[in-house]
Amino acid sequence: MSIAENIANIRRAIAEVCPQGGITLVAATKMNDADRVREAIAAGVDACGENKVQEFLEKDALGAYEGAPRHFIGHLQRNKVNKIVGKVDLIQSVDSSELLTLINRRAEALGIVQDILIEISIAGEEQKSGIAPHELPKLLEEASVLPALRVRGLMCVPPIQEESGENRHYFAQMKQLFVDNSNKKYDNVSMDFLSMGMTDDYLDAIAEGANMVRIGSAIFGARNYAAMP
Repeated sequence: MSIAENIANIRRAIAEVCPQGGITLVAATKMNDADRVREAIAAGVDACGENKVQEFLEKDALGAYEGAPRHFIGHLQRNKVNKIVGKVDLIQSVDSSELLTLINRRAEALGIVQDILIEISIAGEEQKSGIAPHELPKLLEEASVLPALRVRGLMCVPPIQEESGENRHYFAQMKQLFVDNSNKKYDNVSMDFLSMGMTDDYLDAIAEGANMVRIGSAIFGARNYAAMP
């Protein structure tokens, strides 16, 4: 099927789980060229998310993301902060005090306020980015005094599972964390987005409270990692 047909099918599936709407569909555009990104935007995705800074910069230079908000959804290295702040609408993967400080410093220099999400390592996987859930209040307090950034919510990447539904308890934990911290009052913090769920589990994520999902292969088809240099 075409990209447009895939997106239409995803929209229908989302509507069955969440008929009231309000779900932000982010196309995870990793390893898809500028033309395919444009096709997804034309078909009505709400935003485009890139995992790699260099890939984002190359496609951005080609105007690939025109007409859609740009998100950075991969691990952000500290030495790449200056290349991404101000060029994307939302950085979804902030997971340290150091990143908060560097993003704020760069945004101040540009005279902007950079929107971010805090990434949570909800399953405690050592090989993945993200902070432990109990570390969130401290990081939100640190963010609250940094005037050139704004926390818009939380993001997570749960474990890869063999069976459908196995991540639902992680999604439920994220929802509770989201609610608990929505009730606290911090400057520069508004819990607007709970970003969780990808191709294999986005419907479970929505059922547990996600209002933003990041979908790649269900839109673009399976990625050919063997073709990577």
